[in-house]
Amino acid sequence: MKPELFALEENKTGGGRKTQQHSKRGNMKAILFDLDGTLIDSFEGIAKSAQYALRRFGINEEDLQKLRPFVGPPLVESFQKLYGLSKEQAVEATEIYRERYRPIGILECSLYPGVEECIKILRADGYLIGMASSKPEEFCRRILDHFGLLELFDDVVGATFDRRIDTKEEVLNEVLRRWKDIPKDQMCLVGDTMFDLEGAKKIGIDCIAVSYGFGDAKEMLQNGAIAICDGMAELPKLIHELKRE
Repeated sequence: MKPELFALEENKTGGGRKTQQHSKRGNMKAILFDLDGTLIDSFEGIAKSAQYALRRFGINEEDLQKLRPFVGPPLVESFQKLYGLSKEQAVEATEIYRERYRPIGILECSLYPGVEECIKILRADGYLIGMASSKPEEFCRRILDHFGLLELFDDVVGATFDRRIDTKEEVLNEVLRRWKDIPKDQMCLVGDTMFDLEGAKKIGIDCIAVSYGFGDAKEMLQNGAIAICDGMAELPKLIHELKRE
């Protein structure tokens, strides 16, 4: 990282907040959240469901930590890239994965600290709140409802089971279709992986990286994220500061 490109501001808890300089975002109106690794720690349910699916293909992966890369990208892509399945096998593996995930794994997750308070503050400040996740939309809504958060979202956009909408770029394009009255430069995505950043960059919206999820926030910053957020409790203040820059 080139120090002249970034500024570091200390927060009240002694942590740091890295932001790109020279950002003009005074018209920001809509905040979009990724789900896995941003609002919830979903590792257990995803890893155990991937493990379950792989066993059907004779792959016995006992170390759940090796399945951590399954959190974030589309499942079909992960089964091909990580375990060498063909596209047809990966599609089948995704269906097998959901045999366990739908009834069990979906709720093997926990909410990160400060999420509900953060969203309530942003809503009170007048922002539209949306979800943009590569997880199927039905699952996103079930999880938000489970944690009592669904009513705080103006819309929830996720993948479709038929894979018509699958990648982060496709999810975000669906957001743009539904929120057609909001210009892209008035939206910002909050996410934890390069998949979030790359999707946001492809359609031309800003992305804030969170440092506590499953990706590498510093890598995201170096590749175009506008800031790093170290916790949901600090996000409203960070967004306010970005609007003033």
